[in-house]
Amino acid sequence: MIFISVNTPTKKSGIGAGKASDLSYVEASTRQIAKYAKTNTIIVEKSTLPVRTADTIKNILSNSNDFDENSELKKKFYILSNPEFLSEGNAIKDLESPDRVLIGGENKEAINELKNIYLKWVDDKKIITTNIWSAELSKLASNAFLAQRISSINSLSALCEASGADIKEVKNAIGSDSRIGNKFINPGPGFGGSCFKKDILNLVYLCEFYNLKEVALYWQNVLDLNQWQKNRLTKIIVEKLFGNISEKKIAILGFAFKAQTNDTRESSAIDICKNLLQEGSNLSIYDPKVKAIQVENALKIKENINLDSHNNANWHFSKSIQSCIEGADAVLILTEWAEFEDLDWNMISKKMRKPSWVFDTRCTKNLDLAKKYGLNIWNIGNGMS
Repeated sequence: MIFISVNTPTKKSGIGAGKASDLSYVEASTRQIAKYAKTNTIIVEKSTLPVRTADTIKNILSNSNDFDENSELKKKFYILSNPEFLSEGNAIKDLESPDRVLIGGENKEAINELKNIYLKWVDDKKIITTNIWSAELSKLASNAFLAQRISSINSLSALCEASGADIKEVKNAIGSDSRIGNKFINPGPGFGGSCFKKDILNLVYLCEFYNLKEVALYWQNVLDLNQWQKNRLTKIIVEKLFGNISEKKIAILGFAFKAQTNDTRESSAIDICKNLLQEGSNLSIYDPKVKAIQVENALKIKENINLDSHNNANWHFSKSIQSCIEGADAVLILTEWAEFEDLDWNMISKKMRKPSWVFDTRCTKNLDLAKKYGLNIWNIGNGMS
């Protein structure tokens, strides 16, 4: 049994971004399998791949020069799709106790071979078998649905701010409905990570390929709303700071796309920081797990701002919250790290420049205390702030 897992970078734009590079790796791996496999072989697709990848694998194998058509011991290949549903920061837990295991294929014996591996620690009721195309599409659909929930709650956060509602109260009401549940309905600066954008782009590509233009537009709008949310937050910060943030220091708390990980791929912090830098602000960036070199690489852009060094005049990397907020005009909370839930607002208020602003995109719990120390507060989705 051979597992194929591909993890290639997401291209920045274009429908079906990542598709060609993913398939090139798949093709190279498949040709190696065809060459060196000695007996009947089960090939298992693991990571997110474009739907119908199994067709590509099958075509390469069936046309391989390494087949001996006249041999009585002709090799047979069975292709399965067994997508991963592991979330960053929880991968071991998700592997040990998965919500479900999905196995797609055409040959029942091959499916059972893989199923028997999982049965050593996974309940049979949690193992779902499908045809191979359903398995491939289910992975894309799962990530698309999660991203859609984030864009949906973020769209409502803007409406709450405009109408006087509180997104935390709305979220609790929505989440109490058993048909909806309370997961992935926390407002924030937008989704990030290596999977959501790439998988939605692949879904858009598929819809366009099959001439489902309205469906493609629907999923593209999930991405567009996510980008809109990041741009919206930048505009709010500029507006609150008297319409001008040139030369003003903004302390960024959190650069990873989510807590419990140092992953910065497609992090909302990247676009938001670039927007603020383009407005002329000076940034001080702190994250408990992200390294300075990661921030440096993420903020390299070709526009008119020089971001080639983390020691330049536009931004610097801080090793503590205290040094990050020293002399800052504003604090922007972007990642939901636990240490940001219990900040020393008394100390922060003394180190910041007046009038001091705190922009909270993660519904931090102790902001009422911050107000007592004279800090101006903006809460995401709070129409009363």
